[in-house]
Amino acid sequence: MHGVHVRISVLLRLFLTRSAPAGQQVRCEALPRDGLPAIKADAVRSGRETRERDACGAVPLLRHTDLQRGHGRVDLVVDALDGVADRAIDHLPSQPIAGRPEQCGGLVSDGLQPLSDGGLTQVRHAHLLEDYNNIFSVIGQYLASFKFPPFSLYYLHMTHQELRERYLAFFRSKGHAVIPSAPVVPLNDPTVLFTTAGMHPLVPYLLGEPHPAGTRIADVQKCIRTGDIDDVGDDTHLTFFEMLGNWSFGDYFKQEAISWSFEFLTSSEWLGIPLERLAFTCFVGDEHAPKDEEAAGIWRSLGVPEERIAFLGRDDNWWGPAGTTGPCGPDTEMFYWIDNATPAPERFNPSDKRWVEIWNDVFMQYRKTESGSYEKLAKPNVDTGMGLERTLTVLTGKRSVYETELFVPLLAALREQATLEHEHREKFLRIQADHLRAAAFMMTDGVEPTNKDRGYVLRRLLRRSMVYARQLGMHEYWWRPMMDALRGVLGGVYPELVANEEVIDRVITAEDKKFSTTLDKGLREFGKLEVIDGEAAFNLYQTYGFPWELTYELAHARGLSPDRGAFELAFTKHKDLSRTASAGTFKGGLADHSEVVVRYHTATHLMHQALRTVLGDHVIQKGSNINAERTRFDFSHPQKVTPEELHRVEELVNGWIQRDLPVTREMMSQERARELGAIGAFGEKYGDTVSVYTVEDPATHEVVSREFCGGPHVEHTGVIGHFRILKEEAVSAGIRRIKAVLE
Repeated sequence: MHGVHVRISVLLRLFLTRSAPAGQQVRCEALPRDGLPAIKADAVRSGRETRERDACGAVPLLRHTDLQRGHGRVDLVVDALDGVADRAIDHLPSQPIAGRPEQCGGLVSDGLQPLSDGGLTQVRHAHLLEDYNNIFSVIGQYLASFKFPPFSLYYLHMTHQELRERYLAFFRSKGHAVIPSAPVVPLNDPTVLFTTAGMHPLVPYLLGEPHPAGTRIADVQKCIRTGDIDDVGDDTHLTFFEMLGNWSFGDYFKQEAISWSFEFLTSSEWLGIPLERLAFTCFVGDEHAPKDEEAAGIWRSLGVPEERIAFLGRDDNWWGPAGTTGPCGPDTEMFYWIDNATPAPERFNPSDKRWVEIWNDVFMQYRKTESGSYEKLAKPNVDTGMGLERTLTVLTGKRSVYETELFVPLLAALREQATLEHEHREKFLRIQADHLRAAAFMMTDGVEPTNKDRGYVLRRLLRRSMVYARQLGMHEYWWRPMMDALRGVLGGVYPELVANEEVIDRVITAEDKKFSTTLDKGLREFGKLEVIDGEAAFNLYQTYGFPWELTYELAHARGLSPDRGAFELAFTKHKDLSRTASAGTFKGGLADHSEVVVRYHTATHLMHQALRTVLGDHVIQKGSNINAERTRFDFSHPQKVTPEELHRVEELVNGWIQRDLPVTREMMSQERARELGAIGAFGEKYGDTVSVYTVEDPATHEVVSREFCGGPHVEHTGVIGHFRILKEEAVSAGIRRIKAVLE
């Protein structure tokens, strides 16, 4: 192995560490040009904390102090790479770097000669750097010899945890309260099966309810989207993802939101992305709202060239409303140039796929009315979203989310289980890693496989993964190593993955056993078919979980050629019907805060308490779905609720309604709320300051109900109406469901 001539590595490393924030690890990758080999180097800049090691010892030196403009101390650990050609030395700059030559282990030089031990080349001493201008002059001369922008020489190496922490630290410095992620199962939003965006748990506050943590909020929200589930396995689509977000509830607006987005992206203290790698879009305007020149003007004032700003229509740069009415407005989106071999063009073309969106700021400044008109809000809101996986991908120079540290260990674990080759092997492994990751988070929030709603989605994810496991010849309990890897990657961020390890394994094991039987039935059904047309292929998919690839392979082995186009047509027809059915199922919803929905919401709280009174304190909310026609409430209980017990629940709820008890809201510490006996939904996480709704008899001080909740609720129970239970049924093992109406 050839030792890397450290001069180039030192130059590039100093170039990076000068701008890297404390505690951040950065990576340099010089792309091959004109026959030069790729050169990679790693270094770490720490804060004031030091780790003392012998500078001439066999272990890499990791002693640092703050690196500051003007002087500082840097220690480098540089990887030695195979295939570093001798001719590379001829292209290195001959000008020495300003610094004080030091001696280490008998080596006396200008400090740039490497020592090699077992393939690791390292600079074993530090320079007191006093002349940054000279250093960067040398860097500039060297980089200019390649005739492409400096930033295209390197990638920022940031871990997923560093990106989360850096984002939250930035917005904490701007006065934002950091709140925990809500569950992936939404508590009171019947418009979706899962939390699909960072804004979903915060809808009540965007609609005017005061947030217990204040008017400036930041978070990292767990999200699940299944609309593009059949695209999973390509470079970008995921079922489970994390959304970094910051929020203004009637506080700051465009000037601050855009300026802070720009600062976080470009400041050397945070991400340090050069402006030449960025571009931006704004709303072009239409008959309902004007062109967003305000947003574009702010970008220009920050130094963004006119050529890097594009104006697009409602499909691209407009958000909302979530339902037929409500808050909505234009957004501005930020794009990153991912092609490291080609400089970003001066003029931004949004249709060029090498520009990848990494962030958007939504400005909710309008309210769409029932008449279809748009009114300006007195207190507009800001809602931003940055996908963690996609941002991590582009910042680390990867082409796919599956090449990041979030997925590499998962794929490695699955790859070890695969004993058979397959032309779609890597795609199958990607799908398995994605589906099992999403399934794990669903199960931590209480979802179990069923044939309806969320349970059906979970079942589909698991069974699709199981089909591919059989096609790749994976061993029994093949998922366990990958789940171990998942806990290793994300268990520190989301401890519920560790806490629910046994539950997750139990559910997958049971589903695998059930599906083995179903799969055998499907194979027998397949054997009866004489013609495998598109409809037959789709029926195998819908009934037995056979993906197209499996049907094609089985048909091909029998000398048959199924029609992929006909299968896609049947599949599209099914998706359209499902969307229509979903739209009817989830008509209305708590998100519109209509009077009837608010009454149902308070009635659901009373029902929750009545169930705990009748059945016991083991009853915990596992989900709810409230619209203008009924409330649907899922709760933990090991057996069917008897008719007598249901009648008692009705009596209690209606008795509390008839007493016309006041409903009050208080803001308090979470600790105080727990002391007072407040209960919350299963899987919910709460911040330090919480909102608590209490139903209490002022005459006797009897507390009927006290729950963590963002609201809204009625002011007194007498306006709710008569409560009646329509149906009680099982959802899954240990989970029951009640549907009830108000009359």
